[in-house]
Parts: sequence; C-alpha cells; structure tokens
Amino acid sequence: MKTAFFEIKGWEIDYIKSQLPDHTLSFFKAPLDPDNLPTDHDFEVISVFTGSKIDKTMLSNFPKLRLIASRTTGIDHIDQEATKAANILVKNVPTYGENTVAEFAFALLLSLSRRILNSVTRVKTKGSFTTDGLQGFDLAGKTIGVVGTGHIGQHVIKIANGFGMKVIGFDAVPNRVLESQLNFQYTDLEFLLKNSDVITLHVPYLPATHHLININNIGLIKKGAVLINTSRGSIVETSALVKALNEGILGGVGLDVLEEETELKNERQLILENDLDDEDLRTILSNHILIDMDNVIITPHNAFNTKEALMRILNTTIENIHSFK
Repeated sequence: MKTAFFEIKGWEIDYIKSQLPDHTLSFFKAPLDPDNLPTDHDFEVISVFTGSKIDKTMLSNFPKLRLIASRTTGIDHIDQEATKAANILVKNVPTYGENTVAEFAFALLLSLSRRILNSVTRVKTKGSFTTDGLQGFDLAGKTIGVVGTGHIGQHVIKIANGFGMKVIGFDAVPNRVLESQLNFQYTDLEFLLKNSDVITLHVPYLPATHHLININNIGLIKKGAVLINTSRGSIVETSALVKALNEGILGGVGLDVLEEETELKNERQLILENDLDDEDLRTILSNHILIDMDNVIITPHNAFNTKEALMRILNTTIENIHSFK
C-alpha cells in the first residue's frame, strides 16, 4: 500500500521502513495542511499527528484514501463525519502514555507548588539565592480533584496516593470497582470544584466536554486552588482562566495545552489575512495574557514526549496499519 507519514522526525523514518517493508512509503516533516499537500494524491494510508487538521476539503485531495492512522489518543483534529461519509477508517493510539502524561501533570503541579520555575529563574538571571517570595505548599494532606478517571486519570490517582493526598474524582461514567481499588471517592463536578486544592483534567475533547470549565462555574473553585490541564485546551474557556487568576480564585495554573493553540502558533499570518473571528481573537489575546502571568506555567503540548512513549506510539500505529486490510 502507498502510505504517507506526516509530522515525522528523522529518527523515526528508518524504524518505520524496517517495520513496513511491503509499503511504498513517503515521509513529510510538516503537518498535513493546505500549504503542505503532497504532489502524489494516491495514498491509501496516511498517518498524522496533532498538527494535521483533516476535514472534508482535505479528504477530497486523496481519492484512494482508506485509512487514517493518527499517532494520537484524541482524534478531535479529524472530522469524524467526513471520514465516515467517505468510508475512511480512523485508528488512534488509545493507551500509549498513561503514566507519561500523569507524570507530566505532577511535574507541572510540583513546579507550581514549590515555585521551581521562579526559583531557577532567580538564580540564573539574578544570581540570587534568597528564598524571599518563594514559599510553596505541601501536597501531602491536600485534596486533588481528578476530572476523568480513564487510563491517565487512574495513574494520576496512584501518584496522588503516593504523595499522601486525598483524592476525589469526577467521571461521566463512574467506575465503582476502580473507586474501591484506588482509594478515592467519586463526586459531582460542582463538589469537586468547591473542595479541591488541586484540579487536574484528563478527559477527551468532545462536544460534551467543550468548556467543561467555563465562565459560569469557574467561580465555584476553592479560592487559591491550582488547575492543571494536560488534556485539550478547549476543555477550559480561556477567558474564564484569566478572570479566575485576576480575581485570585485560582492560585496557579499549569497548562500543556492552550485553546486555539494552532491558531496561536500561526497568529501573525491569520491576523494579516484577516482570518480571525472575534472569539478566536479574544482567545489568542487571552492566551498571551496567560503566558505573561507569574503564577502560570505553559509548556508546548509536551506531556507525551518521552522516548518510551514515542516508541509505544510508533509501534501501535504500525500495528494499526498492519491490521488494516
């Protein structure tokens, strides 16, 4: 089969070639988008990552396409209705990074709770070893609210138990067996927001989770709580985050994802082309405000990025392609 990989790194190419010897392979470093369309449109399989946006228009460029192998867990970058209408199968990587992302969530949390980034910056930029203004807080004894108790959320709960935290959880479909096994308590979202010292988000992006944390409920959050988001940017309404930080509702925020993060990366071009509606523009401006806040840590969608996780992603993607007939 003719197969194309987009957003691919150099070190991955030889490995993929060794695992798919019967495929005619093409590799592209850039995401698949209207500005990076290959001259060959006869691919039966394409593999993409988070930067590639697949919609009806994009699919029309690949008349022989039968499989999209996304090297991601979430597939909100792919128009499901369009692929279904075109009879194109979509496969993802459902469980590559449970511990990987959970560990990163705690890296963000510890950076905030112990003022690590501020401490390092002070030493490096000022050569100062004073601890004034760098007081943090213990995790032991605090309540952590885990929103989404799937594969990643379960690892977060295990780590939180190791820190001696009290764990409460919210899930659309509570797993009572899991609740007993991992020593936590399910609550509704309102109770979780009101009673958590730390809130960490681990739900997929779906219509039902769009702006799950929003301008209407963010005021319920326990004053001074910390919010961590390693799931998808649009789970949280960005303007609500700015409001909560400005008003002291949130004491700190750790984000590995931003709402409209793709647009943020390309904002200069979008502004020049006048291709932004008012809501997009407000979100981008709010993202900039967040970046400049002292009690906000933002990383570039990097929670997945370990050697072990990347190999799991590749191997699962290769298995998905092998299993396709």
